Amino acid sequence: MIVRLAWRNVWRNPLRSGIMIASMVFGLLGCLFMVGFVEGFTASMLENAIRDQTAHLQIHHPDFLLNEDLAAWIPDAEELAEKIRRTDGVQGVAVRQVVDGMMASAASSRGVRINGVDAEHEALVTGVADRIVEGGGLTDDARRPILISRRSARRLNLRVGSKLVATFSDLHGEVTGAAFRISGLFETPASGFDETNLFVRRNDLADLTQLTQANEIVIRLRDGSQLDAISPRVRELIGGGAVLRDWGEIQPVLKAMLGSMATSNRILISIFVLALGFGIVNAMLMSVFERTREFGVLRAVGMTRPRVLALIVLESTFLGGIGGGLGVLVSAAAVAVVGRLGLPLGAMAEGLGSFGADAVLYPSVPAATYAMVLALVGVISVFAALYPARHTLKKRTSEMLAERH
Repeated sequence: MIVRLAWRNVWRNPLRSGIMIASMVFGLLGCLFMVGFVEGFTASMLENAIRDQTAHLQIHHPDFLLNEDLAAWIPDAEELAEKIRRTDGVQGVAVRQVVDGMMASAASSRGVRINGVDAEHEALVTGVADRIVEGGGLTDDARRPILISRRSARRLNLRVGSKLVATFSDLHGEVTGAAFRISGLFETPASGFDETNLFVRRNDLADLTQLTQANEIVIRLRDGSQLDAISPRVRELIGGGAVLRDWGEIQPVLKAMLGSMATSNRILISIFVLALGFGIVNAMLMSVFERTREFGVLRAVGMTRPRVLALIVLESTFLGGIGGGLGVLVSAAAVAVVGRLGLPLGAMAEGLGSFGADAVLYPSVPAATYAMVLALVGVISVFAALYPARHTLKKRTSEMLAERH
C-alpha cells in the first residue's frame, strides 16, 4: 500500500515532478557528455602514445637510461626479441638502434632522435608506417631513405626526394653523419613527437655508428589490458642484463595526466549529484509542506512514524530513480551516437596536438560510470528525503491537523 501511495503522490503534481525530472535528465546529459568527452580525449591520447611512440613495453640497457650512451646496447637483442615474439599475447617486437643527433637542410637545423628500424617488424609495433601522408616507406631499393614528419619538412623547407643531412656521434664518440634522401613524410597527432623523431633503416645507421648491436627493443601487445599479466613473463626472458619498462614508466607525465582526469571526472559527477540532491530536497519540502494536514490524518488513523518516513523516502526515491534512470538512458544514447560519428575539434585540434589527441574525438562513458551515477542518485534521493521527513515527523498529530494550506 505504501509503495502505491508513494507512486501516486509523485504524480499528484505532474508539472512539478515533470520539471524536476526534466532538469535531472538534461543535467545528467550535460554531465555525462562532459565525462564522455574527457574519456574520449584521454583514450585518444593513450592510444596514440602507445601506437606511435612507446608501444606497451620497452627494453633498454640500464646505462642507456642514464645518459643514452650508444655503447650501452642490449646483449643478444635479436635472440631475446625472437623469444618474446613467441610469447602469448605479443603482437610484435621491433629491435632498434637509436641515437641523438641533428638534422639539417640549407634552411635550418634541429635536434632529433634518430631511430634505426627494421621496417617489417616496426610496422607490427608502431603506426608510423600508417601515418605516412606523402611518399613511401623505408624501402630496400632506395639508398639511405629517411622518414621525417610533415611538420619538420615544413620547418626545414624540404619535400619528398630532398636531401637531408643527419649528424650524430658514433660508437667511439666521433662526430659522423651522412646525407639521406627523404622517402616519405609522416604525421601523427602528437606534434612534439613529430618534431623530434625521424626514422632510417637500422643497417644504414649501424654502418655509420659502427655499432651492430641494438639498444632498444619495443613490444606491442594484442590487448593492452593484459599488460600486467604479460610483463612478468617478458621480464623472466630478459633476466638481469636489461630493464623492462611499460608505457606508464616511459611517459610518467601522461600516466599522471590520465589519472588526474579520471579523478576530475569522479569529482564532476559527485558535485553534480550533490546539486541534484538539493533539487530533490527542495521538491520534497514543497510537497511535504503542502500535505502536512494529510500526514496528520494518516497519523490519526494509525499510520506509525516509521511508515510515514518510509512513504516520504519512497516518494523521493521514485522521483530520483525516474530522473536518474531517464537521464542515464538519454545520456547513453547521445554518447553512443556521437561516439560512433565522432566529434570534430575544429580549431581546437591543433592546440590539442601537443597532447597527442586526434582531431576527431569519439566520446565514451564506461558502463561502470553509468552504474555509479545511478547508485549515487539512489543514495542521494534517500538522504534528500530525510530532512523533509524529519520536519514532518517532529510535529504532533494535532499540530498537523490544525494546519491549513
